[in-house]
This record gives sequence, structure tokens and C-alpha cells, in this order.
Amino acid sequence: MDYTETLVRHINGYNGLITNTTLDRVVLQNGEHTLREVVEHPGGVTVLPIDEDGFVYCVRQFRYPMSEHLLEVPAGKLEYGEEPLLCAIRELSEETGINAREFLDLGKVYPSPGFCRETLYIYMARGLSFGSAHLDHNEFLDVEKIHIDELFRLVMNNEIADAKTIIAVLKAKNILSV
Repeated sequence: MDYTETLVRHINGYNGLITNTTLDRVVLQNGEHTLREVVEHPGGVTVLPIDEDGFVYCVRQFRYPMSEHLLEVPAGKLEYGEEPLLCAIRELSEETGINAREFLDLGKVYPSPGFCRETLYIYMARGLSFGSAHLDHNEFLDVEKIHIDELFRLVMNNEIADAKTIIAVLKAKNILSV
């Protein structure tokens, strides 16, 4: 069955620093009209860097919308037109100072497809070498080294709430267990 909704018109919008928001009138399959709010986001990447001993290099940072310090795998926003792998390489180096010999593509996810047009690309990085982080202006975080088994335990005990980190840990743990 095809349930495609067709745009009738953009009613209004807001252009922000990172996201743009539109209010759209659409026509449904049954011919009725309804409204859809859409947040447009350039997308992002997340990288789970794991060393040969099974330790993952995470970041802990304050996330203003949640008013919490969250433990996450390194991540960042795609620049418009930027290739996801190049963004992953850049963000990993910027946030942690880590470079990797290998980036394994773990797929993509739509974090909240009910209202947000964001695609998040997930990678696992191996063959790590270490340098100095070079954070963006006004970016503050700490790097924490945690074994993949402990991260998995934190995920399964609901002690990590960040979706991209949960997905990356579960996918990486599954691959490493094979």
C-alpha cells in the first residue's frame, strides 16, 4: 500500500543556526489535508573508536537541550555537501585527537523521522593512533576510555540514554562478538 503524503505548500518556516523548521500542508492518501512540522538538519556522523584491547574512547559533554552531561561516542554535524566518512575522520580527530587506519561503516539511522529530516552515519574506527584534540571554539568535553564490555553493560542497564551511542555500541559489540 502506498501511503505517500504530498506537499501542498510550505506555510511558514524558521531558519536557525543548525536547523531549519517548516510547517507544511500535505494531502493524505484519503484526500484529506493535514499539517506536518519538519526540522531540516544537515545530518551527522558518529564514530566508535576502539583499540586493540577493546577500549572505546568516548566523550562526556553537557547537552543543553537535556540539561545533562552525557557519555557519548564522538560525533559531529555534517557540513552541507560533506562526505560522511570525511566528516567522521575530521570529528574523531577534532574531539579526541585520534586518527584511525580503518573505518568500518555501521550504517545509517534516522534519529527521529516523525518530525526531523536528519540522517546519522555510524562508523567504528580501528587501528588507532593518538595525537592532540583540537576542539571547535566554545566546545568543551572530556575524553573517557571505557572497555566495550562496560559500555555494553551501561547501555543494557539504561545508564546511557544517547541514541547514537546505544546504536553504535550494540552494532560494534555484535560485530566484535562474531
